Amino acid sequence: MGKSVKAILLGSGDRRPKILSEVERLRPLIAGVVDIVCEDFAYNEDISKCDADIAIVLGGDGSILRAAKQMGESQIPVLGLNLGKLGFLADVHPDAVVEALESVVAGKHKLVDHLMIRCQIFRGDEIIADEIGLNEVAILGGPPFDIQQIDLYVDDELATSYYCDGLIISTPIGSTAHNLSAGGPILRKNLQAFVISPISPHTLTVRPVVDTADRVYELVVSKPNDSTCAVLDGQVLAPLTKNERLRIRRADSVFQMIQVAGNSYYGTLREKLGWSGQFNHKK
Repeated sequence: MGKSVKAILLGSGDRRPKILSEVERLRPLIAGVVDIVCEDFAYNEDISKCDADIAIVLGGDGSILRAAKQMGESQIPVLGLNLGKLGFLADVHPDAVVEALESVVAGKHKLVDHLMIRCQIFRGDEIIADEIGLNEVAILGGPPFDIQQIDLYVDDELATSYYCDGLIISTPIGSTAHNLSAGGPILRKNLQAFVISPISPHTLTVRPVVDTADRVYELVVSKPNDSTCAVLDGQVLAPLTKNERLRIRRADSVFQMIQVAGNSYYGTLREKLGWSGQFNHKK
């Protein structure tokens, strides 16, 4: 059978030199199963011009977030090879790459759709920032580290005003990232929902909220300081001033992960979050 799957190789070689040495080791194995049509290990190429069926991302979840951002509106299915630490998204061990790709070529895999998030910052009717992300958008503030009042509107209706250090609106994929650290819930990755999690809220009765992704959410900071900004997938989207609002909604684009046999949602949670650990009872 001739090769029928065309692949792009991606990875954060500009930040992690170890990835480049792994690419040299794994490239012949990958090329033995699929056709490699493009490579980019600094995430600075226009890969929309590459006629590819899948993207193979070498690294960790951060590398996959960069790949999703680079693909933008032209998403293709992603197979993540875990060279990082946690690897909620990049869950294929490099030594299993041949077996995983053979499953893809044979059609013995699943494509799991994941919600993406569109973030726009408005100044009046003018859009001053507009990007899509995969994990989350957060409003964060630096010095002088005052408590911030962040007003949340859902479908143009004021829902509540948070008094907190910051606020996160996360996709299900992002629920195991910053949201989890802030005390938010874990959402199954293919749920069509957002989770809204305040960071260190002033009122103890304020808790994370899960709502459908079919609504439009807007955030307004009443008295931002000079360092208050919107952060999308770990990158500053733009500073926020008093006269600006952050609008969040479901993106039109869908992120697709390739799932091969042997990898499962709860299996990943058990392994990565230590759910399989047991107490040691002293006799």
